[in-house]
Amino acid sequence: MKTQTKILLIILPFILSFGFSGGDGNRKDDFRKLENKAFKEGEKLTFDLDYGFITAGIAVMKIPRIKRISGREAYHIIFEVNSVPSFDWIYKVRDRYETYVDVEGLFPWRFEQHIREGGYTRDFSAFFDQRKGKAKTSEGEYEIPKYVNDIISAFYFIRTFDYSNMKVGDMIMMQNFYKDKVYDLNVKYRGKETIDVPAGTFDCIIIEPLVKEGGLFKHDGDIIIWLTDDDLKMPVKVRTKIIIGHVEAILSEYEGLAGELKSKK
Repeated sequence: MKTQTKILLIILPFILSFGFSGGDGNRKDDFRKLENKAFKEGEKLTFDLDYGFITAGIAVMKIPRIKRISGREAYHIIFEVNSVPSFDWIYKVRDRYETYVDVEGLFPWRFEQHIREGGYTRDFSAFFDQRKGKAKTSEGEYEIPKYVNDIISAFYFIRTFDYSNMKVGDMIMMQNFYKDKVYDLNVKYRGKETIDVPAGTFDCIIIEPLVKEGGLFKHDGDIIIWLTDDDLKMPVKVRTKIIIGHVEAILSEYEGLAGELKSKK
């Protein structure tokens, strides 16, 4: 037997086990497949951040692209918060969050957090190895349950839920990983309301994420979210209680939606 043939017979099982392109690219994963009518690549939502009667900042949530990560297609989602120049002298904010959400399964593969708030700075990253049940972070490696969320991926995931048969007080149970632990992230359904924002008038459903840790604000407090009452579940307003008063994110502009915005009046 020729030497080349012997070598081929030896390495052939390994080639077949990974697929001819190598790595994770062609492997078959036993991951869930969920329907998503709520968002797509190209969506961009812009919010005014109001503190009392003052517009203190601008927040942007966007999905600029789909990228391949760990052999899977993923939405690259970016959330940025910046205080306006007139507010910088009071409390300067330059925050950026990123997550990569699996297109088919709607769970995260990677999360990044870059916080610049006054004199406070924090940088954190985590790779969610959903195949091995590990979160490999900039601060250590930890066990995670399958499909665990980060706080940004959870925000998009709750947009895909069907709230049509829910009653006030009903809960949706989720899990959120942050820093070094897995936390319960329960979402309470609070009913419906029609509200006016700069982007228009919308029929909305109201939900309350009960976040113990890893939120978008450092202070604990109530978070109330108004989502359009249609397939898109587009966030229209977010009210967050802080130590003194509350901050409201009010939708001012939107583009690149996944479908028809039927809830707009």
